[in-house]
Amino acid sequence: MSNTSFPPPVESIGVKAFFEDYGEKLLLRLVTTKKTLSRSTIRERSVNRPALAVTGYFKYFAHKRIQLFGAGEMGFFREQTSSKRAKVMETMASKRIPCVVVSRNLAPTPEMVEILERKGIPLFRTSLTSKAFTTEVTVMLEERFAPKSTYHGTLLDVRGIGTLIRGDSGSGKSEAALALIERGHSLVADDMVRVKLLSDHTPVGFCDEMSRGFMECRGIGIINIEELFGIRFVRLEKRIDLVVTFLEDSSQSEPDRTGLDRKTFELLGVDVPHMEIPLRPGRDMARLVEVAAMVQSARQLGHDSASDFNEKLLKKMNG
Repeated sequence: MSNTSFPPPVESIGVKAFFEDYGEKLLLRLVTTKKTLSRSTIRERSVNRPALAVTGYFKYFAHKRIQLFGAGEMGFFREQTSSKRAKVMETMASKRIPCVVVSRNLAPTPEMVEILERKGIPLFRTSLTSKAFTTEVTVMLEERFAPKSTYHGTLLDVRGIGTLIRGDSGSGKSEAALALIERGHSLVADDMVRVKLLSDHTPVGFCDEMSRGFMECRGIGIINIEELFGIRFVRLEKRIDLVVTFLEDSSQSEPDRTGLDRKTFELLGVDVPHMEIPLRPGRDMARLVEVAAMVQSARQLGHDSASDFNEKLLKKMNG
């Protein structure tokens, strides 16, 4: 069974797509003509404040990033002669920068408009402050550049623990998830779980907008969790803290009896705690998944029942 799909990582974003997707949220207004949007690409997820560049120092210049001119940069820039401003903008444009954004709705200098238009580099204005723009755009670019993959399973928020339930088709993943939702837990994604890896190496699960809040239950069909249980039983995304795999009873894998043997499951290169639960007739799989999430929550807080029992046993044997 193929459980993962690895698309190529996002290495750049076209400025045109960036403007179409985020321009309204970032209050961006295009100063140059629309034709400047067609060629430029953003190649890093950060924003650069070109404070040194406006003085003419371009060593270590982060040319792959969005160039943000704030009040400080614009104030210094206006104090320079027209020829000095033109020289700086010509040098900056020659570095193949993706675009320039001027914050606080400040007016760009004529040299900026003329040179960037001629070089085919977009120039924007925004009414946001530099700090607010940087905060917003960093989150957006982080999301856009994040490595993504797809895993077969069902993802829920169980007592604050993002739990990804895996297993062969027909193993009862959706049924267990439905029972957990009835007990007050929340659905994130069913069947195909999209996973993105944030810069702090945190795997976060979500689902496509079209399938959000829907589940497939064999014998019943597609059900709408929000309509049946309420909006609080659906989450947009959740960090994945635990992977639980349902194993067929005939599996050759010996189930862990003590909890001392820690297993992990790799999600986009990150090892996530993994528990394997054998399938047997009459077993309440939903309850076992809930307990597994509670155990993982306790471990995150530094409490480990298996280790505590093992220490007590060793003390008894030694003494």
